[in-house]
Amino acid sequence: MNATPQQPPSDLVDAIIEQWGTVRPDLDTRAMEVFGRIFRLSRAMGDRMEKAYAPYGISRGEFDVLATLRRAGEPYALSPRQLSATLMLTTGGMTGRLDKLERAGLLRRSPDPHDRRGLQVTLTEKGLTVLDEAVGAGLATETQALSALDDEQAGQLADLLRQLLAGTQTPPH
Repeated sequence: MNATPQQPPSDLVDAIIEQWGTVRPDLDTRAMEVFGRIFRLSRAMGDRMEKAYAPYGISRGEFDVLATLRRAGEPYALSPRQLSATLMLTTGGMTGRLDKLERAGLLRRSPDPHDRRGLQVTLTEKGLTVLDEAVGAGLATETQALSALDDEQAGQLADLLRQLLAGTQTPPH
């Protein structure tokens, strides 16, 4: 006997789509269904990630700075400009994050040995330890949320989101 896939329960996006269908039945609301759920999912997961990182004394934005340094590989150092470009932050926004992380002893700023006018931001041992623990906690949070899907569904979703994201990188006509 073939099992039929279980329909997920209705959500607030369904109610919104139904309302639009009543007042504007001429609209094709498929995009609203997709992006409404993406936006709500992003907000919900953002809140969960903040809670996952809080025990380590860092926010999501601060995690992103530490993680970018960690992914750079040893010696875990980048210029503030490289960090700003990777994280799509203004220099002012980056400075605030760096100040807080430096005060917490998670990174240090020093003169760039390759550029007399530049600075280098380096992950400290404490920063490396905090980041490695926080990344585990964050992944556990994401994995728990993803457990609503089986492995095949999760892979399909990742592929579809990659495709959708690539489509948004092309300028509109």
